[in-house]
Amino acid sequence: MKKNVLIFIFAAFLKSYAQDPIHTQFFMIPETLSSSFTGAKKSTRAGIIHRTQWPGLNLSLNTQFAFVDNWFEEVKSGIGISVLNHQETTTRYNFTQVNLNYAYHFQISDEWNARPSISFGYGTKDFGFQNLLLEDQINIFSGIINNTSIDPVDLEDSIRFVDFSASVLFNSENSWVGLTFKHLNKPNISMQSDGQANLDMFMSLHGSFYIPTGVNRNDYELYILANAMQQGAYNRVDLGAKYQMDDFSFALLAASNPNKGDPNSHFLTSINAFVGLDWEGFRFGYSYDFNMTGIGTTGGVYELSIIYDFDNERCDFGCPDY
Repeated sequence: MKKNVLIFIFAAFLKSYAQDPIHTQFFMIPETLSSSFTGAKKSTRAGIIHRTQWPGLNLSLNTQFAFVDNWFEEVKSGIGISVLNHQETTTRYNFTQVNLNYAYHFQISDEWNARPSISFGYGTKDFGFQNLLLEDQINIFSGIINNTSIDPVDLEDSIRFVDFSASVLFNSENSWVGLTFKHLNKPNISMQSDGQANLDMFMSLHGSFYIPTGVNRNDYELYILANAMQQGAYNRVDLGAKYQMDDFSFALLAASNPNKGDPNSHFLTSINAFVGLDWEGFRFGYSYDFNMTGIGTTGGVYELSIIYDFDNERCDFGCPDY
């Protein structure tokens, strides 16, 4: 009975971890969503974002995303590398993926530009099954732990897979809108030796739209932020606004679950607050997601981000404003 319970728990975790980690600060580091932002500032940039989810439930999920990219003017292209790492404290689940990203820039009108891109990734998933102790391995009479089990479930300690994604971004001097398709090849992420569990394609439609306020745009800027995501049966829509005031920025977004898969699901899942600071080429961001589902004392979700622009200059015309 104990073995069956363990198998059920791990099966549930495998299903839940078939989803991509999502960042609240998609507008701060849009590279988390789309490889089309690779080299988009026409400079050399590097950044990292850390996300901790639900520390109050003793089921803390930690995600880190880091990137570095560069712009090559002679070929109108951006090339970069990004690394995503995701861990779950209780089950010791760990996911790491390294991506090589390429984006090409061309002008499509007097005001709008296009940036199609492709991304090639190599990922690993590890559940630490080597640490799992099953009932028939314990000999209570001799006090010996057997190395083998007769349990019919054959689980791999880790798996490796190749991943392909594509994105496109359209931007003017003030606004941008993009479309991303991740996991185009739907890689097999089953933890069973002969299993087949294809990772669902991740789709995102995202944008930042400048709203004129009638004041000096160099000092005060207002943007509407939107990000609609779909992966298998899971969906999420983030909608809100960001206000830029000199070197400070503030944002407030609502995260929703519009196509509720369960009658008990909540439409509004969290209210997300953000504050940012620009300083001598650095950009710092902090956000906190206030849980609205009533599932208990989760401890919320917070993100910390740091970006550095080595050129420390505002981008010329043709670059997305973010």
